[in-house]
Amino acid sequence: MYKLMSCLLILLLMMVSCSQPVPEEPNQYHLIPLPQKVVTREGKFHLKADTKIILTQQSEETGPISEFLRQFLKEATGHDLEIMHSSKPENGSIFLTLDPSQTAPEGYTLKVDTEQVTISAKAAAGLFYGVQTMRQLLPVAVEGPASHDAIIAIPNVAIEDTPRFSYRGMMLDVARHFYTVDEIKQFIELLVMHKMNIFHWHLTDDQGWRIEIKKYPKLTEIGAWRKETRVGHAGDGSSRYDGKRYGGFYSQEDIKEIVTYAKKKFVTVIPEIEMPGHSQAALAAYPKLACNPGPYEVSTTWGVHKEVYCPKEEAFGFLEEVLKEVFALFPSKYIHIGGDECPKDRWKECLDCQTLIQKEGLEDEHELQCWFITRMEKFINDHGRKIIGWDEILEGGLAPNATVMSWRGVKGGIEAAKQKHDVIMTPTSHCYFDYYQSEETDKEPLAIGGFLNVQKVYSYEPVPDELTGDETKYILGAQGNVWTEYIPTYEHVQYMVLPRMTALSEVVWSDKQNRNWDDFKERLKVQLKRFDAAGINYAKHSLTKPSAGNEKNQ
Repeated sequence: MYKLMSCLLILLLMMVSCSQPVPEEPNQYHLIPLPQKVVTREGKFHLKADTKIILTQQSEETGPISEFLRQFLKEATGHDLEIMHSSKPENGSIFLTLDPSQTAPEGYTLKVDTEQVTISAKAAAGLFYGVQTMRQLLPVAVEGPASHDAIIAIPNVAIEDTPRFSYRGMMLDVARHFYTVDEIKQFIELLVMHKMNIFHWHLTDDQGWRIEIKKYPKLTEIGAWRKETRVGHAGDGSSRYDGKRYGGFYSQEDIKEIVTYAKKKFVTVIPEIEMPGHSQAALAAYPKLACNPGPYEVSTTWGVHKEVYCPKEEAFGFLEEVLKEVFALFPSKYIHIGGDECPKDRWKECLDCQTLIQKEGLEDEHELQCWFITRMEKFINDHGRKIIGWDEILEGGLAPNATVMSWRGVKGGIEAAKQKHDVIMTPTSHCYFDYYQSEETDKEPLAIGGFLNVQKVYSYEPVPDELTGDETKYILGAQGNVWTEYIPTYEHVQYMVLPRMTALSEVVWSDKQNRNWDDFKERLKVQLKRFDAAGINYAKHSLTKPSAGNEKNQ
């Protein structure tokens, strides 16, 4: 009898251990970005193996949402939940539904009670963001390896939410250092975690051309490879190089794969094809596009280069053909054309450029750049797209329909908004994630310079006080930039981005009056645990001063 009771007790303990709930945090509402309205309630919904995902409207947009949730929960719990299509929820289900009565295109409501989870939204994007919020209500452990047969408790809550800005972006420079297709997808997943919706892909620069253009194969045969790379900081006075050929590019099939992947996650990919400056890699492949015949080489060092496109018919024909292939690959309404840091030295020396200035009645080379940008904008507009340019495109006059990306402070954004042009704010002071994260730079990986910690990012307000009420509507949102001169690996990208991107995500999503640094800091502590569980690299000292040698080798 004793042996029988012992066996039964062991069997009972085994059964309990197989269905033991995943440990929960004391405060279960560590949501980033902070929703507009959160009403906490008593009780929990228990997600089990027999929980169903019910989708009311199956479409090309909503189908990937239910599949994303199914796959995520399968990886987190080991449960492969059934997806059903029905207009009515069931007890014990996660109910996803479109509700035309809601007004915000990216807004959603999320209700959790002991019987079911309901996520509703006007459009599919809002539904997807509601799923991301539900994900953050799950225990931290779900971001790591699956806890098979686990019962996961989701705290009861009622959330109403919508983003403050329509443009919530991150830029990644792949011209200076190249990252694989899988790494680009991982970067997009970081955007997904933070409800950001724009991936600005900086594809061309002096140090590399990264996009296959079938009409101009030398762009990738020659322009995608530099013979070596500068070692150390460009400003340290030395001239050291590693002697190693470096490069890579994305085939058109790679790009289609990434654009499709991003679309399913409600992320728009905006390509940047630099012009008229930052073009030395293209000129190395096709030197006739410059004012002088060359030859040129793909740059092996950083900084601003004097070699730029010459504003002649041959160069315009080249750029137009390049853009035709870009249009076919990227469905985004925006094409970023750069327009920044274009020295005028070669134009001043070029007889053809000076003749063109006279012919068009232009005052100087700055107006020639405006003429160049305006001509390219017309071509892009004629193909149903719009341009974004860095704030230098204001110099010499602004192209008629251009959107300005204000990076040299906020002055350019203010000026553009007052001229009734759309603006994306991305000032170096708050949005350049290639800057040092600590003032103790000797304890940090090599960076371009500057200092920008997570608290300063969080303090940013994208709408300048100088704008009137009507002018503020031209501020579309903000963007974080990752320039990669000193960021050779994707692991290093993660370190530079996180958690500064986490802070920016709340800046562009949550209402200004609801943001509070002390509250954010407490929620961030839990978010960092999620990064740990998922194996994502980040600046561990982001909420404390780094100790000697901390993160030095990231």
